[in-house]
Amino acid sequence: MFNRYEDAVDWIHGRLKFGVKPGLKRMEWLLKELGHPEKNIPTIHVAGTNGKGSTISYMLHMLKEANYNVGTFTSPYIETFNERISVNGEPISDEDMLNLVNEIKPYVEKIEQTELGGPTEFEIITTMMFLYFGKVNQPDILLLETGLGGRLDSTNIINPLLSIITNVGYDHMNILGDTITEIAAEKAGIIKQNVPILTAVEKDEALQVIKNRAKQLNAEVLSVCSEINILEHSAYERGEMFTVETEGYSLENLKIQMRGQHQTKNAALAVSALHYLRERNKLTVSDDQIYKGLLKAMWKGRFEQVNNNPVIIVDGAHNNEGIESLIETVTRHYHDKQVHILFSALKDKEYKEMIDRLSSIAATMHFTTFDFPRAEASEKLYSVCKHQKKSYSESWQEILEKLLQLYQGKKDDIIIITGSLYFISEVRNYLVR
Repeated sequence: MFNRYEDAVDWIHGRLKFGVKPGLKRMEWLLKELGHPEKNIPTIHVAGTNGKGSTISYMLHMLKEANYNVGTFTSPYIETFNERISVNGEPISDEDMLNLVNEIKPYVEKIEQTELGGPTEFEIITTMMFLYFGKVNQPDILLLETGLGGRLDSTNIINPLLSIITNVGYDHMNILGDTITEIAAEKAGIIKQNVPILTAVEKDEALQVIKNRAKQLNAEVLSVCSEINILEHSAYERGEMFTVETEGYSLENLKIQMRGQHQTKNAALAVSALHYLRERNKLTVSDDQIYKGLLKAMWKGRFEQVNNNPVIIVDGAHNNEGIESLIETVTRHYHDKQVHILFSALKDKEYKEMIDRLSSIAATMHFTTFDFPRAEASEKLYSVCKHQKKSYSESWQEILEKLLQLYQGKKDDIIIITGSLYFISEVRNYLVR
């Protein structure tokens, strides 16, 4: 039993040594012992390579406008560990976190004595989340983000109201597979019998995998490629404006403050999800609440401006698809600016291609590392970059301070800090403080 929050969180992080162990047997065992709290929670389940957090943020803000009590489970965290389990956008308290750890710790010790072995960090956090939302503070609806993939993800033991797959791209290939169809099959693993699936997947072969799986399970499919249409999309000063149209339903001139064409797809998924549930009398959300909620939605670390002079944007683009979206957004909103990029990545990412693409829009490229076991050395990142104007430093604070001094007062220059979400989290907290 722990008396201090810090000790409880240290115990959770200590489970990192168990790595990633795909599979649901440990989750099934733990939740059975706890009396199946996951069965008490109306849920929307969200998987995808990128865009999960943003899609959840749009739904959260629209549901809050409609006075729903909304639980969210997201990862990784950006500011505080507790934000992974949040109510109406507010992280749960340290006291709640401590109580949850103390309640599940005996069961963790018990399962360790079985052939199933010790649960991973993510399995423990997921179990705590189900316990909290199933028994401690039951929300009207839970917006549930998968950790990795879908089929064998720890969250994939629920029967949701509906499922969402934002997109499918090349990430975590060491676990999910080498081809886009293999990765799509893992994401499609969240599809359940007779539960509708909404998706913004565009690659034909990936979309076909999802449709085939949905057909096997008699799950209705609504796709941004066909049933959900995004029309009249334009950039405006504060973000994006667009129209969403589905069969018999149209919402014109929707506005979001998260920038980028990819964000209109995430927002369209969120709008369509709530509209689908509204049409089936599962939710009561007015068009006015949809408009207001969408405009309020923000997601930390996703093309987020954290400084004005000079303009600094942080964006957790940690794979090729994320980098392409970042480049498209910079080109749309800052085509007349000199772009200076500070980049760091994890060793297990395909970062060479990411660096090549970023170099194509950058006036200067800068590389660094950060305090994380899998962080790549700055010199290695620097060495694969072909840009003529580049630098590196093992200290991100040092390189950041230099960039701040160099471009202060220069309105034609912007600094973009991108790469690993863990890196973005550190830098963002530093700048916000």
